[in-house]
Amino acid sequence: MPVSASASAPAPLFQGLWIPLVTPLREGRIDHDAAARLTRRLCADGITGLVVCGSTGEAAALDADEQLALLDTVTEAASGLPVVMGLSGYHLPETLQWVRTLARRPLAGLLVPAPHYIRPGQAGALHWFQAIADAAAAPLIVYDIPYRTGAVLERDTLLTLATHPNIRAIKDCGGDAAKTQALIADGRLDVLAGEDIQLFSTVALGGRGAIAASAHLATAAFARVIALLQAGELAAARAMWQPLLPLVEAAFAQPNPGPVKAWLAERGEIGAELRPPMMPPSAAWRAQSLNLPARLAAARGG
Repeated sequence: MPVSASASAPAPLFQGLWIPLVTPLREGRIDHDAAARLTRRLCADGITGLVVCGSTGEAAALDADEQLALLDTVTEAASGLPVVMGLSGYHLPETLQWVRTLARRPLAGLLVPAPHYIRPGQAGALHWFQAIADAAAAPLIVYDIPYRTGAVLERDTLLTLATHPNIRAIKDCGGDAAKTQALIADGRLDVLAGEDIQLFSTVALGGRGAIAASAHLATAAFARVIALLQAGELAAARAMWQPLLPLVEAAFAQPNPGPVKAWLAERGEIGAELRPPMMPPSAAWRAQSLNLPARLAAARGG
């Protein structure tokens, strides 16, 4: 049975607004200057921390040296704000070696999905996460995203993982509202909304925050929504959240991170370049949505 959150839940380690950072590219290479500028702007806009080399960061298209170089750039630019590193794979010994390499960096955590393509059963998933947690110097955020990995993490599996002292949070893209609420009620894992559209409901129900790609834009407003919800100011949070919904929907109307990069490029913060097979948003999306952040900002009075 789940334990009472009030009885045994540790102090939250991951809460507030986290940004899964895009990877700026220029002529095929990482644009480290743009990455540093973007990091500094996001930090000034009230985020809690950053995730480097998540799916939004096109990590699958970056080699190991590029990932480490980007991590170092972002860590330096973040000036002490916590940084989480994403990792993925399906070859456990290679993944553990990468975890040991990352232990040399001052990370706040590792964002770890189930092994993709293999589709292990629940016992295999437990072994995967527990082995990585045992080897890691930083605490794990379990990335529950079955539509990318093909692996469903059941409620009891996640509650078992919550007993591991180095597994502290979940990025919840599991699509199971009952499971989300059970994990919040249990209290041992910091529940972070991983689907941007679920940010409001997850935090209102007692989740700790969100890892939200669309919050590259209107960042301060997203951070304020979470702060208002955590303060119990539901009406004020709702009034700020509802105008953000078109932005959230448009951010995922085309494959992520194409829309976010297009918006940031329109603002002059980065280039819009993506690594194949990722492609830019369609002409129809651009005609309908490219100026959406500017319209929302104007409606908010800046």
